Amino acid sequence: MMSMKNNTEVTEFILLGLTDAPELQVPLFIVFTLIYLITLIGNLGMVMLILLDSRLHIPMYFFLSNLSLVDFCYSSTVTPKVIAGFLKGGKIISHNACAAQMFFFAVFASAENFLLSSMAYDRYAAVCKALHYTTIMTTNMCVHLVIGSYAFGLLTAAIQTRNTFSLSFCMSNVVHHFFCDIPAIMSLSCSNKDFSELVLLLFSSVYILFGIVVILISYLLIFITILKMHSAKGYQKAFSTCASHLIAVSIFYGTVMVMYLQPSSSHSMDTAKIASVFYTMLIPMLNPVVYSLRNKEIKNAITKVAEKAKYSLGLEL
Repeated sequence: MMSMKNNTEVTEFILLGLTDAPELQVPLFIVFTLIYLITLIGNLGMVMLILLDSRLHIPMYFFLSNLSLVDFCYSSTVTPKVIAGFLKGGKIISHNACAAQMFFFAVFASAENFLLSSMAYDRYAAVCKALHYTTIMTTNMCVHLVIGSYAFGLLTAAIQTRNTFSLSFCMSNVVHHFFCDIPAIMSLSCSNKDFSELVLLLFSSVYILFGIVVILISYLLIFITILKMHSAKGYQKAFSTCASHLIAVSIFYGTVMVMYLQPSSSHSMDTAKIASVFYTMLIPMLNPVVYSLRNKEIKNAITKVAEKAKYSLGLEL
C-alpha cells in the first residue's frame, strides 16, 4: 500500500475532527479517553477470559473472542488519533498515514461484518440443528469461517483503498471528518469520481446485503424453530442465546448503512460524523458489555476470575 502509485499533489490531509470549539477540547478528550480505555479493557479482557476459561472453548465464544479482537483493532485505528487531536490540537495526517488508517479500518470493519454473519450461522446451528451441532460446527469449520472473515476483510480493504487513492487530490486537503473514511476522502478529489463512487456503493451494498441476508435467514429459521417449541424453558434458552447477537447486529448495521448506502449528493458530513462515532468508538465499547450482561457463562467466568484474584490478593496480604 505504501508503494501505491500516487498521482496526487496533496501530500497531507487536515482532519477537522469532531469540533473546533476550544471549550470542548478538554471535556471531549476526557470522554473519548474513557471510552477507549473501556474498549481496551472490555475487549482484551473478553479475549483473555475466553482463552483462560476452558468452559468457554466452544464455537460461540471462539467467534466472540475474534469479534472482541476486531472491535479493539478497528477502534484503535481511529480513536488514539482523535484523542491526540483533542490534546495537541494538531490534526494533520500524511497521505500514506491516511491510506494506512483507511486500509486497516476497512480490514477490521469488513471482518466484523463476516464474523457477525458467522455468529448468526452458529446460532442457527445451535438452535435449529441442536442434535447435529457438534458435527456441523467443528473446529475446522470455525477456523475456516474466522480465516475467511479476515481474508474478505483484507480483500475489501485493498480494493476500496486502491479505489479511493487512485483519484487525484489537487485542490482542498481539508477532510470534514475525524478520520480518513472513504466517503470523506473521496469527496475531496478533483478528478472524475463517478466510477469510484459506483464501486464504493456497489461493493458496500453487496458487503452489507450479504451479512444482512445471512443473518435474517438464520434468525427466520431460528424464530420458526422457537415457535415449534412447546417448552417455555426451551423458548427462553433459545432466545437468550441470540439476544446479545441481535442487539450487536442491529447497532452495527444501522450505523454502517447510514454511512455507506447514501448517494454522495445527499451525504451529510455532520450525519457521517455522528454515525462514525457510533461504529468506530461506541460499538466496540458496548459489545463486551452487551455480551457479558446477557450471557450467564460469561458472568460466571468473570465471577470465577474475580474470586481467584481476590483469593490471590488475600494470600499476598
